[in-house]
Amino acid sequence: MPTLILVRHGRSTANTSGVLAGRTPGVALDERGAAQAAALPGRLAELPISEVVTSPLQRCQETVRPLLEARPDLRPHTEERITECDYGDWSGRKLAELTDEPLMQVVQAHPTAAAFPGGESMRAMQTRAAEAVREWNARVEAEHGADAVYLMCSHGDIIKSLVADALGLHLDLFQRVSVEPCSITAIRYTRLRPFLVRLGDTGDFASLAPREGPPGEEAAVGGGAGAP
Repeated sequence: MPTLILVRHGRSTANTSGVLAGRTPGVALDERGAAQAAALPGRLAELPISEVVTSPLQRCQETVRPLLEARPDLRPHTEERITECDYGDWSGRKLAELTDEPLMQVVQAHPTAAAFPGGESMRAMQTRAAEAVREWNARVEAEHGADAVYLMCSHGDIIKSLVADALGLHLDLFQRVSVEPCSITAIRYTRLRPFLVRLGDTGDFASLAPREGPPGEEAAVGGGAGAP
């Protein structure tokens, strides 16, 4: 079965402004995000990528554009099921003001019980994304062989939920996973089990350095902006 390369989109204007973008249209990469996207072809140069699948949202489309320009033989596929979680009424709001919402503690500690007002549940988010991956695994294997490698560009919470699915982790534990902007996560699927072979790899260890202030204990809904 194929190896899936999961790329989170580069840093966006919503990430840097502290806004939970969700599916809000017009959210682009910021200057750093564009640089991260420009570096992606070099980071993936040794991989024989057979297909590129992206979320329909602008920030993901912009992230894969340099890779597609560097490899004109690849054609992108848009996959609605790996789009961002539908945060409903939370979309477009500042993360700082959402901290005091009672639902935020549920999102942090018991995400299987979390359903966003006017949006979707986190369970539904994981289910649709995992179904998309399984269908794409079969399609890629049928068209390119069992050793094929393909790429999906998606969003922080989607990727974290797919990692949990691959590891057999309950969704309530997925907030323990961190994937920064333009990070690479790789899952090798086999007949018996998936293997997580890379997790949130950016090649940049700056985010591990101590920061000012107390360490954050809550997971960034939507994935956060990464290292400053």
